[in-house]
Amino acid sequence: MIVMIAGLGSIGRRHLRNLKTLGVNDILLYRTRLSTLPEDELAGLPVFTDLGEALAQKPDGVVVSNPSSEHIKVAIPAALAGCHLLIEKPLSTDLDEIGNLRKAVEATGARALAGFHFRHHPVLKRIKKLLESGEIGTVLSAKAHWGEYLPGWHPWEDYRQSYAARKDLGGGVVNTLSHPLDYLRWLAGEVRGVSALTGRVSSLEIDVEDNAEITLAFESGAFGTVHLDYYQRPATHTLAITCSKGRVTWDNATGSADVYFDDDGSWQRFEPADDFERNALFLEEMRHFLAVCRGDEAPVCTLEDGFAAQAIASAAHESSASRGQMVAIAGQTRQNGRIVGAQNQEEK
Repeated sequence: MIVMIAGLGSIGRRHLRNLKTLGVNDILLYRTRLSTLPEDELAGLPVFTDLGEALAQKPDGVVVSNPSSEHIKVAIPAALAGCHLLIEKPLSTDLDEIGNLRKAVEATGARALAGFHFRHHPVLKRIKKLLESGEIGTVLSAKAHWGEYLPGWHPWEDYRQSYAARKDLGGGVVNTLSHPLDYLRWLAGEVRGVSALTGRVSSLEIDVEDNAEITLAFESGAFGTVHLDYYQRPATHTLAITCSKGRVTWDNATGSADVYFDDDGSWQRFEPADDFERNALFLEEMRHFLAVCRGDEAPVCTLEDGFAAQAIASAAHESSASRGQMVAIAGQTRQNGRIVGAQNQEEK
């Protein structure tokens, strides 16, 4: 199998290492050479700066890990070339562009996986099964909190030049830390509306929002809240879900969850394996992507899931611009598995 990686920043390098760990040696690199990271681990790999030339090598799969604003420029040509796709989140900051990607994927039968790696967290997957079983009832409310100091993410780089800090590269805390927007929808169901306030309150030298308070109105009638920021020290990433017959709390720092069962008043702890560490999520995501490329597995986080998450993020920005008014979003109905709704412009 031949895999092409587009974009060799920190996440692209992680994907490269994981591909090698999984025994993939036929790897092509498509890059602009703007990365400031050392070149040592790229030595000996074929490098292309022209996308057409790279795709002419007929890769089976393409990992799209360049800056967010550039994802579609690679993903659509790759899909039209028949390549299967792993696209880092967000798929694009423009919903119409995602619609064009959808058309390209449908035209060739390419399979696309949205890169929300928390879908592969072993404890979150157990929580998903627990909620589906109805053992602790229905979801009534949910709260996610993720605060993390941006300059500490990659201390070896100038945070001001990172995609997360720059509007022209699709950054901002809502797009960059959008994982809770995906996993809350995955766990609690479709979102019908969003209310949000975003802004820049810290002294960070960025031209995008550094914090967001987002309220999600689920189709079930439940509500969820999401706090995101670039300035919290120490970092915290937690989730709490209150159900009609129990409660779940999860902490990313430990990977563990505590579950309360109201029927008997007991608590149960869900824990990952003793050797679990953060890269296990990315490694499992890459293993899954290779299986998707072979046709052995269907994407667990589809193009439609990626569209839905970005519809929520876009609605959050729209709501903030209108001082927190509730914004209806795509995802209210589905036709043959496809999300349709107010913001699905290409379907009009």
